[in-house]
Amino acid sequence: MHRLKLFAKGNLDVCNSLHSFRVNGRILWNGINQIVGQRHPQVRVHVRHETWTRSDALLECDGTVPTEISSRSLPLAAYPATSQFSCALFETDADAVVLSLQPDVMTPLVRHRRDGFYFYPDNLGAWTEPDRTWLRQEFIATGPLDVGTSMRNFERIVARLRQRTDAPILVFNLSSVVPGESVHCHEGLGDILSTRIRRFNLGLAELSQRTGISVIDVDAIVARTGTDRLKLDVQHLSAEGWQMVGEEVVRVLEDLGCMATLGNLEGGR
Repeated sequence: MHRLKLFAKGNLDVCNSLHSFRVNGRILWNGINQIVGQRHPQVRVHVRHETWTRSDALLECDGTVPTEISSRSLPLAAYPATSQFSCALFETDADAVVLSLQPDVMTPLVRHRRDGFYFYPDNLGAWTEPDRTWLRQEFIATGPLDVGTSMRNFERIVARLRQRTDAPILVFNLSSVVPGESVHCHEGLGDILSTRIRRFNLGLAELSQRTGISVIDVDAIVARTGTDRLKLDVQHLSAEGWQMVGEEVVRVLEDLGCMATLGNLEGGR
């Protein structure tokens, strides 16, 4: 039995499609090993997943949680401080790396007034009032990333990974259909969410042209099958949707030769 190691740095989109999708403790999709086990019986995929706040924050991480954060018991839920300030992505020996556009499109961050580090105050409703007061006093809100800044950050991330490994890099884009949106005239609206997602998806396609990364085209997957069938809201898909994204990841890994490499190892024994 051979193990294919994936390092997935992203949020629910990469976790639900690659590892598993659960609702109320019930597994509705058990990840890409369901597919790999059928197509490549001698291969198992090990998915290491870390949540990710945003590309600008990732590039500033050195693996150390700032004392301002570590000294407090903050209920950060899905975004623990160890994950927010991790640089494990740049130290991995994984066979492939999976990233996502979602954090750069969707995630608002704050920045420490004195030390300048980025932080995502997740699960704020569960914080104590003293901790919320500390947050207001010590941090300032940052604006959303524009697509140009995001793509420059991604290019730096790719370059940094390439200093260590030639492993394939896959990046999820987002479905640009926003359920319930019925806009037909964009005058005066500025960069609404659906338009913002389209800009980022195009930026990612252009990044792929420059760097050779692979795009997992979630937008196309949802469009082909149908938004009403696959999307629960802007960011979340049904179990069927996550399975279809997982199938596309496996197809791309096969196309990149990841499974063939493991097959050659088996043949050489």
